[in-house]
Amino acid sequence: MQNIINGKWVDASDKSTMNIVNPYTGKVIDTVPNATAKDVNRAVEYAKKAGKTWANVPIHKKVDILDDFLDLVDLNKDDLAKTLSKETGKPITQAYGEIANIRIGFSAFMEKAKHLYGNAIPAGTESGQEYSIQFTVREPLGVMVAILPFNFPCDLFDQKVAPSILAGNTIIVKPPHQNPLTVIKLVALLHQAGLPNGVVQVLTGEGLKTGDPLSKHPDVHGITFTGSTAVGKSIYANGASHMAHVALELGGNDAFIVLKDADIDLAVEEVVWGRMYNTGQVCCASKRFIVEKEVLKEFEAKVVERLKKLVVGNPLDKKTEIGALVTKAACDKAVQQIKTAVAQGGKILLGGNAEGAVLQPTVITNIPKTADVAKDEEIFAPVVSIIPCENVDEAVEIANSSCYGLCGCVFTRDMNTAFKVCSKLECGGTVINGASFHRSFEIPFGGYKMSGIGTEGVMSTFDQVTKTKTITLKNVLK
Repeated sequence: MQNIINGKWVDASDKSTMNIVNPYTGKVIDTVPNATAKDVNRAVEYAKKAGKTWANVPIHKKVDILDDFLDLVDLNKDDLAKTLSKETGKPITQAYGEIANIRIGFSAFMEKAKHLYGNAIPAGTESGQEYSIQFTVREPLGVMVAILPFNFPCDLFDQKVAPSILAGNTIIVKPPHQNPLTVIKLVALLHQAGLPNGVVQVLTGEGLKTGDPLSKHPDVHGITFTGSTAVGKSIYANGASHMAHVALELGGNDAFIVLKDADIDLAVEEVVWGRMYNTGQVCCASKRFIVEKEVLKEFEAKVVERLKKLVVGNPLDKKTEIGALVTKAACDKAVQQIKTAVAQGGKILLGGNAEGAVLQPTVITNIPKTADVAKDEEIFAPVVSIIPCENVDEAVEIANSSCYGLCGCVFTRDMNTAFKVCSKLECGGTVINGASFHRSFEIPFGGYKMSGIGTEGVMSTFDQVTKTKTITLKNVLK
């Protein structure tokens, strides 16, 4: 498969390629270009040129094109879902769910775009302004860059591309280097739907070879990135060099607090949803399970019993609930993190074994609050790390001891306690009696501390991809 620059399929300027490997089988399923700085320069120039006309296309015409795109997605959903499953290791039922989200996400942003109203400041609100009318309008940032993560490439395509182009920007998409195929197909469908050349382009490549030139380019006005904190810091610095607007959604080590009056059966089911989904590769997955000692044994036993029932296997099998991690290297890293947790005091109750890129669901208990996984070490795998606590205050203390602050949750029947905990958690999103893995398209999703800058969602993304201009009619009422 090739890149799409100015509506045309192209190779990298130096003809270099990367293999795309099915992590479950270990077999190469395709090759893609490893784009160069020269390719980046070409794409940016075409984006600048296209932006001059795209910004002036009426919203209703932009929406018409995207409506046609959504129809094409529906027609091609089987191919898209199977491609996503093969290149990512994602269970096929979850892959179909992610493809279905494209219509949900795009439609929500399309509706919001029709209501991006400006604000008017009435005359006389301050001394000296009795005769002037002031009002605001939204304008596009210009050329955007979207750098997508491997775990939910299509969901983040929705979150970044839809609002960017609806606001009048052009955008260059860099898919994850491990699994870019589905995203390339989505960009091709946008062109098939009638999107003008240069409005959305796609460049595949490694971070240093392709991502760095994109984020450093002086004619890129906005960068939106979802991925690791380490890479996010680098992108932030690159964007700062030319004052690009940068939005970052980074790592997380979310706390899942279980208090002594919790509904344990409910909590266990939410472990399955909130930790095992996408084989544990979710930024806002619950990762640190902080449990009051009075219910620790019950929670441990029921979690182990429930996770034993999960079907591990071929991602293309509809019965599979746990597929492969995105690469064997990712699996090897998770296995080493499990060993570290055990060396620091944890005890394995279930799993811990891996074959290739497949890691069995794993439960580690008795993890001390001083251990790495109890604070800043994020395990991106189907691993339940249980940390005992004495009371609610200690639970909050442990939760807030991390450098991350993406999301968190608490299980209790006492709503006063629930709201108290939510108010004290140092994170961008909280859930009561549900896992922290909760991201509707509507909410302003984002984290505190090392988990990012800015938010994404129908409520807030247009603020990230536009700039505000004030127009003043001076003394017009005099």
